[in-house]
Amino acid sequence: MVNGILFQLSKAGAAEEFFELLGVKYDPKIVNVARLHILRRMGQYLAAEDLTAATDAEVAKRCKAVLERAYADFVTSSPIDQRVFKVLKEAVAPRPKKAPPFVQLDRLK
Repeated sequence: MVNGILFQLSKAGAAEEFFELLGVKYDPKIVNVARLHILRRMGQYLAAEDLTAATDAEVAKRCKAVLERAYADFVTSSPIDQRVFKVLKEAVAPRPKKAPPFVQLDRLK
C-alpha cells in the first residue's frame, strides 16, 4: 500500500512520530533518554514478525504491539542495562587474556 502504515513509519523523522502514528502513549522523559534504543529494539522485535500476508490494519496492530513492548523495556530499565547497540554489548564482553610476551633466555643479556 502506498499510504500504508509501513510507508508512513518509513517517513517518520522522530521517535515521537512513531508513537503518534501508532497511537502509543509515552513519557517524553523516557523517550528523550532512550529514543534510539527504543526504535532499535522495536526493529529487532519486528524482524521476528512475518508481515507478508498481513493487511495494513494487522500490520499497524502488530507494529503498535512491538513498539509498546520495546518502550516497556526502557520504562523499567536503562539503555545501558538493555544494551541493544553493538558498542554497548562489547563494552561488557569478556576480553581474551593476552599471554605475556615470550622472550627467549638467549636473547637476554
